[in-house]
Amino acid sequence: MFGGFGEMERYIRENGIKVVDFKVTDLAGRWRHLTVNASKVTEATLSKGIGFDGSSYGFLKVERSDMVFRPDIGTAFVDPASEAPALAMVCDVYGLGEGGQFRYGDDPRHVAEKAEAYLGGLGIADRCLFGPEFEFYVLDSVNAHVGKERMGSALDSGQAEWRFDEASDGGRAGNRGYKIPANKGYHADLPRDSSHDLRNAMILSLEDAGVPVKYHHHENGGPGQVEIEVDLATLREVCDRTQKLKYIVRNAAHKAGRTVTFMPKPFHGEAGSGMHVHLQMMRGGEPAFYDAAGYAGLSETALYAIGGILTHAAALMAFTNPSTNSYKRLVPGYEAPVTVSFSMANRSSVIRVPGYATDPGDKRFEFRPPDATANPYLCMSAILMAAIDGIKGKVDPTKAGFGPFDKNMYLLSDEERKAVRSLPKSIDEAAEALEADRGFLLKGGVFTDSLIEGQIRRIRQDGEEIGRLPHPAEFIKYYDL
Repeated sequence: MFGGFGEMERYIRENGIKVVDFKVTDLAGRWRHLTVNASKVTEATLSKGIGFDGSSYGFLKVERSDMVFRPDIGTAFVDPASEAPALAMVCDVYGLGEGGQFRYGDDPRHVAEKAEAYLGGLGIADRCLFGPEFEFYVLDSVNAHVGKERMGSALDSGQAEWRFDEASDGGRAGNRGYKIPANKGYHADLPRDSSHDLRNAMILSLEDAGVPVKYHHHENGGPGQVEIEVDLATLREVCDRTQKLKYIVRNAAHKAGRTVTFMPKPFHGEAGSGMHVHLQMMRGGEPAFYDAAGYAGLSETALYAIGGILTHAAALMAFTNPSTNSYKRLVPGYEAPVTVSFSMANRSSVIRVPGYATDPGDKRFEFRPPDATANPYLCMSAILMAAIDGIKGKVDPTKAGFGPFDKNMYLLSDEERKAVRSLPKSIDEAAEALEADRGFLLKGGVFTDSLIEGQIRRIRQDGEEIGRLPHPAEFIKYYDL
């Protein structure tokens, strides 16, 4: 938003900004923040930064945890969630050493910066563009409890089919009957699409915050699943936009008396929510993924990138799908891919080449497994590193046995299924895959062993913790045995 401190200072004065909010992404992918009176922000704030406890973010150990974050004023936006006029901005994390401050290697935003620099240094492409699709549920209420005496969850949505026989309709008198059956919500129109006006408000706020939106619509999930798709952007920029989007969407729903979840599988028997990621590379201003003579109009560079991503798909899952809930979405059906394959216009493949993207400048492919529980900086950087590895190694996805398979991959016979690889079925399998296949991430110093080890440790802990809990369905299956 701003090119220098003077420009920012003038904007603050002319627009009545009262506070400045600094946003830092922790290792899990959550924004944390610190707020300063606007009159206290100086040029030294930008150059020297603000001190904080890095151990509380998971960056350092408590006995040596002093760190500094510095704001990137180019990411600034007016915060629509703040009652006081506020300017928010994303920050970079620095460590402290004898020589002064240094860029912290495991800061997720710095990982993305290093990945972009690594790509540029290889001469493969000038830029890699990413375009995520954000699926999520807009709900009216959520309740969850885990205790010795009781455990369970309850979600509610006024447009869900189970509300058809209720006396009230989303808190309003009477029931007007405009409900959406399970898995029948794709592009549902008004009045059944009850969050349409809310989404309009969301995308207008997103545009004001520097997040260009392609479109939004209702998705398959009947109880309120929707999608917002944003324009393609470079790696670090699209990750900043992802953080802005999740923040603005959640707060807009909160202000409207509703709630949003990006959980991959909040409902049994309904569509899960993914974060499909489109990839495109440019070289010298020209599309590097286009070749009219290639399969689906893809160049060798694009096919090698696909080969790299599919080769490392299992290890990628530790960063692209890092929650236990992720693997409840990645099951056959419900448009979630489970077989490591590619093809054109096929939503059952891990990589889909959009059939409608025929112009050279639009040529791209889509990696379908990721979900929004991922830290976007680590997720997108890992995908790029796998693509680079495939391009450098000239991994032909067809020779590697990844397709193209122009068939419904959910309906493979047992013999056919044995011939193709499958994605990990649990967070533990993803952790094992990353432990065995991490070398491609370490190239160019982009990821570090400490970051990878920390990710493996965190997701294994989550798997163990959730795995120990009795599940309500277990009472139904085993209570009277």
